[in-house]
Amino acid sequence: MKNPKLFAFAAPSGGGKTSVIKPLLKKYSEIEFSVSATTRSMRPGETNGKDYFFLSKQDFEALIASGGFVEHEFFFDNHYGTLKREVDRALKTGHSMIFDVDVKGALSIRAMYPNESVLIFIVPPSLEILEQRLRNRGTEDEQKVRNRLQRAAMEMETGKQFDAIVVNDALELAIAEVDTIITKHIFS
Repeated sequence: MKNPKLFAFAAPSGGGKTSVIKPLLKKYSEIEFSVSATTRSMRPGETNGKDYFFLSKQDFEALIASGGFVEHEFFFDNHYGTLKREVDRALKTGHSMIFDVDVKGALSIRAMYPNESVLIFIVPPSLEILEQRLRNRGTEDEQKVRNRLQRAAMEMETGKQFDAIVVNDALELAIAEVDTIITKHIFS
């Protein structure tokens, strides 16, 4: 690849980030998806190194201490993070990488790889539409919806620091806009 880049995607929950990323990963087989590491247990059907890198808590914490992560978080009683060795391997072999991270994770990627990173923030057309999407999922109770909406305000503010903000109003248009951003950065 001419110009390998690290495309860090973030969005408020319900913003449509995964829906934008999936077709682009299919289109660009030369772009890798960043597989996160975690201390949570492997679920049936998951594969180590494909779904996650499954690590013991001790191994994860040793990697934190040695600077082995680009970014990492602790939530729901488990550690999650992006292995620096995997990012370095991809760049060294000339591969771009797509990351599905939160806003703090994206900013950490930029801090460690300022010349290679491209931060893309996917936003809904409005907070009202975001709320409607969250409610239509039917997967969360009222308190979780309120918590996600509260967090969305912080994420939207932080997203202003990203290289590109893509409004996901019509999915196909959002995918096309992100496709243009990717093409501009790695093929020009």
